Amino acid sequence: MTQALPDFPYHPDPVATGAVICSETVCVCCRRARGYIYTGPVYAVEDLERRLCPWCIADGSAAERFEAQFTDVVDDVPLELLLVITGRTPGFTGWQQERWLTHCGDGAAFLGTAGATELANYPEALAVLREELADASWPPAQTEQYLSALSKDGQPTAYLFRCRSCGSHLAYSDAT
Repeated sequence: MTQALPDFPYHPDPVATGAVICSETVCVCCRRARGYIYTGPVYAVEDLERRLCPWCIADGSAAERFEAQFTDVVDDVPLELLLVITGRTPGFTGWQQERWLTHCGDGAAFLGTAGATELANYPEALAVLREELADASWPPAQTEQYLSALSKDGQPTAYLFRCRSCGSHLAYSDAT
């Protein structure tokens, strides 16, 4: 029987995002098969791909035992929050180097990948993407063409977040 997953405030539904899947794999940290295994990135010396359970991520034992991180860089948050996001939160897989978005002095909650169809429901996130592309000197027509080509399951894709404080939606995008 599978247990309820631990609470991840910065990645509220890791099963829906694909970061955690049902599996009878034995976790290399706690040596238990708990019904789920983590599939996202692990930055550690040892190869831990698909070998850690969500409970060992949530309680920090995987990060401590293997000196592991599950997302690479988080900016603009206090050290204690940085440690929770990088060492106690399931990461996500992107086409390029993943980045965890922040807002209101806290890490945002990762909601998953999004394409043009999904982003139509999040005008604030689209505005963030437009601003990012304008900062990169993209002309408006090219920006709109790119945004309309975003794909939830392909590339380019967007990574959707929600501010845990004010509820604003944010996003960034990438491709290979």
